[in-house]
Amino acid sequence: MEKRPGKFLILVFGWVVMGMIFSGTVFASEVTDNLKNTIDEVISIVTNESLKDKTSLRRDKLRQVIGKGFNYKQMAMRSLDREWVKRTPKEQVEFVELFKRFLEFSFANKIESFSGEQISYTGEKVVKQKYALVNTEVARKDGAVKIDYKLINENGNWLVYDFVVKGVSMIRNSRSQFEKIIRDESYESLVKSLTEKVGKIES
Repeated sequence: MEKRPGKFLILVFGWVVMGMIFSGTVFASEVTDNLKNTIDEVISIVTNESLKDKTSLRRDKLRQVIGKGFNYKQMAMRSLDREWVKRTPKEQVEFVELFKRFLEFSFANKIESFSGEQISYTGEKVVKQKYALVNTEVARKDGAVKIDYKLINENGNWLVYDFVVKGVSMIRNSRSQFEKIIRDESYESLVKSLTEKVGKIES
């Protein structure tokens, strides 16, 4: 049966956001400092009693904060892979915005189910001052879940462009799904599918 982009990406994004919110010990470095700044802002929103009954406002604030810590253009570009260069500049901009909305709203719908799971930062590696990998573990009742963050340095800011949950990369998974839809149908079908997913999430 044909896979459509949706449930897996929503689940993975939910795990990543959970890791960002319920953080434990972190390494003192520029990379994790950038992540921690995002974490602290998210925590302040999640725990803000004045926003408890204001779902729409709370989710807007959360999306804005998380958006500052993620590089959606890199995510979209790497997910489309070879198809990216075939798209016009206008199509590229539109796809980045669509993919961003998909992830943002998926996150907003999942975050409220989290119940204080804690994350530990277990390792970090920086390559050529451009790329970094931060290894983490989320403590759960049924066992620890490993989540690795891949970050890229752009203009002095370390931004997440991929995450690996239990050895499964969000980028590789979405790329596989996108390639299949484009190969079997068309790029337009992929855009339509994502648009429909976003419509359902936002409704």
